[in-house]
Amino acid sequence: MLWLLCPKFIMNFGPKILLLIVTEEYNKEMLKITDKILEVLSEGLGLSKGKGLKNCLGEDEIELEMKINMYPPCPQPELALGVEPHTDMSAITILIPNQVSGLQIWKDNKWVAVDYIPNALYIHIGDQIEVLSNGKYKSVLHRSLVNKKETRMSWAVFCAPPHQTMIGPLPELIDEHNLPKFSTKTYAEYRHRKFNKLPQ
Repeated sequence: MLWLLCPKFIMNFGPKILLLIVTEEYNKEMLKITDKILEVLSEGLGLSKGKGLKNCLGEDEIELEMKINMYPPCPQPELALGVEPHTDMSAITILIPNQVSGLQIWKDNKWVAVDYIPNALYIHIGDQIEVLSNGKYKSVLHRSLVNKKETRMSWAVFCAPPHQTMIGPLPELIDEHNLPKFSTKTYAEYRHRKFNKLPQ
């Protein structure tokens, strides 16, 4: 990488190249975390290593999409939502918030605030894991609130299968006592139905 030492190159392209390098490294680390999470979730379902959730989600073709959310201060936070209640259509979501609280999850028929833990990653089970597990794992219903005095930010990485991947309840989890609770369809069709609020 000797070209990085050239001052003219750095002036013209340095920030873009640096951003590219940092993004690639971040992507590699997020994939490592994703692999570990999927491995642990697979073990929880009793799946063998060769037939784990990662295989069903496209193996090394799993796609990562990053979304940065910024919620400016709101003088009347009780009148506004940062993000309305929803579940993520991804398989899992890896979330990094700043120190300003505002994330809530639906638990025991009420909204519960998620405490900020410094340097922690927050993991949400998404819709695709709920479908693959036939409901043994539940997609996390959550929302974001705004703060009266401080800006809230979060960095979300959505881990999802390629669009043409077929997603449905795993045959290993289906029997006469556990019938399929979800239909099988491509991830693209699932997305289309969710975005257009059509039945799944």
